[in-house]
Amino acid sequence: MSDDTQVPFLTQEAYDRLAAELEHLSTTGREEIAKRIEAAREEGDLRENGGYHAAKDEQGKQEARIRQLQALLKDAKVGVAPESNGVVEPGTVVTAVVFGDQERFLLGSREIAGGTDLDVYSEQSPLGSAILGLKEGQKTSYQAPNGKEIPVEVVKVETFTG
Repeated sequence: MSDDTQVPFLTQEAYDRLAAELEHLSTTGREEIAKRIEAAREEGDLRENGGYHAAKDEQGKQEARIRQLQALLKDAKVGVAPESNGVVEPGTVVTAVVFGDQERFLLGSREIAGGTDLDVYSEQSPLGSAILGLKEGQKTSYQAPNGKEIPVEVVKVETFTG
């Protein structure tokens, strides 16, 4: 990925958590699925074997997650969340008035948020791309998928502490 705005940001904690998930899925997870598929295969007719088809479906989802994690971890910029300087950037917590309602959310990857209860908006989302680079007190708007113009005011930008 050559464009820095497309490089996902991860905290070290999020990177380590995702790397551990990848390790588990790539080893133990694959072994468990293979055993379930083999056990279901031994039950006989595969055309009417619900356990076999469920295991194969789960295997496909697991392999997709493995590819997603590999790509994310390969491309991610890892470090501490950016120190808030009042400018909206990936990895910051933003409080904004969106269409008249005040919202508090993390700008960045859902993977960063981990176990927090914060909503997460990607910097590539309509809202994220509209506010990226704005300072506290600045206003803008973005076009929703239904064509409506949504007004936004950045109220506060904070450092994400996880």
